[in-house]
Amino acid sequence: MTIKKIHIIGGPGSGKTYISQKISKDLHIESYDLDELFWDKSSSYDTKSDINKRNEKLWIIEGVYYSWLQDSFVKSDIVFILKPNVLKRDWRIIKRFVKRKLGLLPSKRGSIKGLIDLIIWNHKYDKKNLRQAEAMIDKCNSNKVILKNNKDIFNFVKNNF
Repeated sequence: MTIKKIHIIGGPGSGKTYISQKISKDLHIESYDLDELFWDKSSSYDTKSDINKRNEKLWIIEGVYYSWLQDSFVKSDIVFILKPNVLKRDWRIIKRFVKRKLGLLPSKRGSIKGLIDLIIWNHKYDKKNLRQAEAMIDKCNSNKVILKNNKDIFNFVKNNF
């Protein structure tokens, strides 16, 4: 199977960035974090970037977003949907927040309020956002793979690419 374009979607803390970076390295495909495309980096996480700028770099792309990504789903050779347990995602979100505050990871200007809001949103994500995203993916792309953990996705890539 020749893969040129991969889209990875999942809730906060589901492992999207980690997985996309590893697959990018293994398959020699460019990887993009949708947070970097979606938010205007010159301000805080309150300002979205221009939609035309967001659509320029669409390749492994990963993120929680779906509403403006129909074109990405259509053009993707495969769409991975990550569904780890919500409590595991909470733990990863908190761990990432602490590492950023300690300077061990690049900071995205997070606050305690932002952390709490993200955890609350994380608990709503599967029931609302992910269901809507999956409905859109089903209309756009028949090559959808649902995975619960990193090991499953790495095994899938190793066995299929």
